[in-house]
Amino acid sequence: MQEPVKPELRGTMATERPSRLRVFSLNCWGIRFLSQHCAERYEMIGELLDREQHDIALLQEVWSEKDFLFLKGKLSSSHPYTHYFKSGVIGSGLAVFSKHRIQDALIYQYSLNGYPYMLHHGDWFGGKAVGLVIVDVLGLKAHVYVTHLHAEYSRAQDAYLPHRIVQSWELLQFVRHTSCGADLVILGGDLNMHPQDLGNRLLRSHTGLRDCYTETDMFDGCEDGHTLIADNHFTKKQDLIPFEKGIRIDYILIKGSRRVNMKCESLSTTKGSVADKPFPYSDHEALTADLALLRTEDSRNALPVSERMEVVSEALAVVKEGLCLTEALRDKALSLMCGALLLLLLVFLPCLCHFSFITTGFLGAVCMGALLSGALLYLLFTIHIKVLKEIEDQMLLTSNKLQTKLTGCRVSGSSSSDGSPELQPSSSFKREE
Repeated sequence: MQEPVKPELRGTMATERPSRLRVFSLNCWGIRFLSQHCAERYEMIGELLDREQHDIALLQEVWSEKDFLFLKGKLSSSHPYTHYFKSGVIGSGLAVFSKHRIQDALIYQYSLNGYPYMLHHGDWFGGKAVGLVIVDVLGLKAHVYVTHLHAEYSRAQDAYLPHRIVQSWELLQFVRHTSCGADLVILGGDLNMHPQDLGNRLLRSHTGLRDCYTETDMFDGCEDGHTLIADNHFTKKQDLIPFEKGIRIDYILIKGSRRVNMKCESLSTTKGSVADKPFPYSDHEALTADLALLRTEDSRNALPVSERMEVVSEALAVVKEGLCLTEALRDKALSLMCGALLLLLLVFLPCLCHFSFITTGFLGAVCMGALLSGALLYLLFTIHIKVLKEIEDQMLLTSNKLQTKLTGCRVSGSSSSDGSPELQPSSSFKREE
C-alpha cells in the first residue's frame, strides 16, 4: 500500500505521487571469464534487487548483454522498465532498471578513454560513457544518469588523470545541457575519484549536484562511506595502497528543482560479506539512497564564482599538461615512422643490400610493422590532441564567463539567487525616457 503524501508535498504534487525514492548503484564487476563467480553473483544481485524493490537501480560493468538479459528476465515483475547502453568494442557496461516508465534514453561516449595498446588496463575497449534515462515518476520528470569513468591505476603516477578530467568535464557539460526542465536529477556510478579529487570537485561545483553521503541524515555502511574495502573477498589489497582501510569512489549525487527538492534521508552500503552467501555481490560495495521529495525549493546556493574559477583553473592546468605530454608522444610516433621508413629504404636499396633473401624479408617486415605502428600511434595521439584542445577551449570560455561575472560582482556588489554574481547593464544600454 502506498504511503500517504507528506504535508510538505501537498499543494504542488498530486496525492498519488510518491514522497520518497529508493535509488541503488553498484559496479557489478561483470567481466565474463575473468571476474570470479560472475554467474553466481548476478544471481545474487538479481535476488537483492527483486527483494529490496528499489525505484531505480543503476548498474555499471555489466559488460555482457547476456548478463543484462538475465537480470531483465529475473526482474521483469519488480523492475519492468529497463535500458542497456551500448558503446565501444564491448559496450559501456551501463544498465538501468526502473519501477517507473522510462520515456527516453540517450548516451554520450567520452572522447578520451585511455589507450588501445594498454591491453592490461582495457578501459579503451569498454567505451566508457554516461547514459541518461528520462523517467516518469508518477508525474515528476526525473533525469537519471549512470556513468563509469576511467580507472586510476596509480595514485602516485596517474597517467590517466588528463583523461579523467576530460571525462569529468564532458560529464558535467552533458548533465548541465540535458537536465533543463527536469524536476529531479540523479546521477549514480563509479567515478573512480576520491571525494576531494579535482574531477569530483569540478563535477559538483558546476552542476549543483549534491553528494548523498555528505548530506544524509542517517548512514549505515562501511567506515567513511568506503566502497572499495580491504574486507571484501575480491578486493586486491595493492589497489588500496596507501589507503589500507578503503576508498570511496562510488557515488549517488542528487539535485532538485524549483518544483520539488530532494533530501537524502538515509544512505547505506553493503559491507563486503553477504549473509548466507559464500562471497560478496562484487568487488565494489553497493549504495542505496532513500530520497525524500519535498515541496520546499532548494535554498542552497551554488559555490561562489571565485571557487568555481579556481576549480576550472586547476582542471585547465591538468588539461594543458596532458596536451604537452600527448604532443610529445605524437612527436615520438612521428620519429618512429621516419626511422622505420629510412631503414626500409636502406634494406631494399639494391646497391646497399647485401643480406640474404630471408634476412631482407625479415628486416623489411620489421620495418613495415614499425612504420604501421608509428602511423597508427600518430593518428591516435593526433585525435587525442584535438580533444584536449577542444576541452581547453571550452574551459577557457567558462573561465572567461566566470571572470566576467566576478568582475561584475565586484563592480556592482550584487549577486544572483544561485550564488552567481549578476552583471549590471552598461550605461549605454539604459532604457530611453
